[in-house]
Amino acid sequence: MFTSTHLLKQRRFMPLFVTQLLNAFNDNLYKTAMVLFVVYTVYDSADTETLFSGAASAVFILPFFLLSAIAGQLADLRDKAAIIRKVKAAEIAIMAVGAFGLFLAWKGVAVDLFAIPLLMLALFAMGVHSTFFGPIKYAILPQHLEPDEVLAGTGLVEAGTYLAIMAGTILAGFLYVEHAAIGIVGFAVLGYLVSRQVPPAPPMGAPERIDWNPFTSSWRLIGDIVHNREVFYAILAISFFWTIGSVLFIQFPPLAKNVLMASKEVASLFLVFFSIGVAIGSVAVNLLLKGRVSARYSPRSVLMMGAMVAVFYFVCRAWNATLDSTELMDVPTFLSHPLAWAVLGSLLLIAMFGGMFVVPLYAFLTTKVPTSQASRAVAANNIVNSGAMVAGSLLALGLSAAGVPLAEQVLLSAGMCLVSAWLGRRLHLAELQAAGENPLPLPGGHPSQEK
Repeated sequence: MFTSTHLLKQRRFMPLFVTQLLNAFNDNLYKTAMVLFVVYTVYDSADTETLFSGAASAVFILPFFLLSAIAGQLADLRDKAAIIRKVKAAEIAIMAVGAFGLFLAWKGVAVDLFAIPLLMLALFAMGVHSTFFGPIKYAILPQHLEPDEVLAGTGLVEAGTYLAIMAGTILAGFLYVEHAAIGIVGFAVLGYLVSRQVPPAPPMGAPERIDWNPFTSSWRLIGDIVHNREVFYAILAISFFWTIGSVLFIQFPPLAKNVLMASKEVASLFLVFFSIGVAIGSVAVNLLLKGRVSARYSPRSVLMMGAMVAVFYFVCRAWNATLDSTELMDVPTFLSHPLAWAVLGSLLLIAMFGGMFVVPLYAFLTTKVPTSQASRAVAANNIVNSGAMVAGSLLALGLSAAGVPLAEQVLLSAGMCLVSAWLGRRLHLAELQAAGENPLPLPGGHPSQEK
């Protein structure tokens, strides 16, 4: 069954879907409110703003790199629904700390000395929170859904995530920071209440000892996954995709302010269109594949994404040439610009093709391994993803430090899509080989070694 709306009527899916939706919404309400407030209110330098945006991304990503292996083991060896409830309860305390930091920043109390470090502490804690929630939101799907529903469920989770990002981003751009501080605590409480309705998801395999050492457990986890070429290439393709994504997301707020001369509300509008695009792509690829987990459309999808990134670059260059004012534009002024819809349209298509590329790859992680190991496959992906995203963040910071203009950094992201397309092609070949449809062996083994 490749249609997905029927899942929204099922208790085996709906509470998880809403819990994840609220998680993504609140996460991005906090992160975006924090970054936009600091970029537009505290700092007044493109270099400093890019540095802060990159530092915030690195702080959030670091826990994924350190703790994903432990999170994956726990999710496979404990009841997933019980872990979700504990994680959502912790979110209430984390958001209370973040709300206090936003309040201090709003009041101008010890902003550099105390408020911003407190905001970063809460952001790091949210990274820990998401590290333990992340493996579950995908790995629980094969446990509650039928095999031909997993891609549809994955697409809905991904689409819901980005629609929630859109909603959180809208509020972050338009709410006063003091109202955002109240909202993040309220939505954390609501998320916990909904999480209590997620059906039990007990461990599927035999009891195992958990390795609490983040380094040895991470090394062992990745080593176990390397032998499954479908999952291995899926992880590589996803990780390089998010390397590109981290570069783009770091660039968006300072690019909106310093290249397009747009206000923080317009920066939020960019992220909104990006989120809508990913949601559209997530659902569309499921319809194209008719519920089959396959990388068939991934290479051409990411090539189209790269083409749209190049279009976005040229629009930004043309936009910069037409500016005759140093005033930041609000939303109505921005939309009246002749190139505004070219900017928004290219962002929408970048995200749509990106969603079509990455959603089937996440389904590989949970369907090409035994159900008892699905969380660990997602966790291994998160480890490699986090390293790739940190590399992307450092690349963006390095380019800024070297004086490379923001618009040219965007063009580099377009070129990086060629590597993602190559990785997507390698994954599709591994998929065909594992199914006995590809007569040409991939480097490193015989089809019998793929499983």
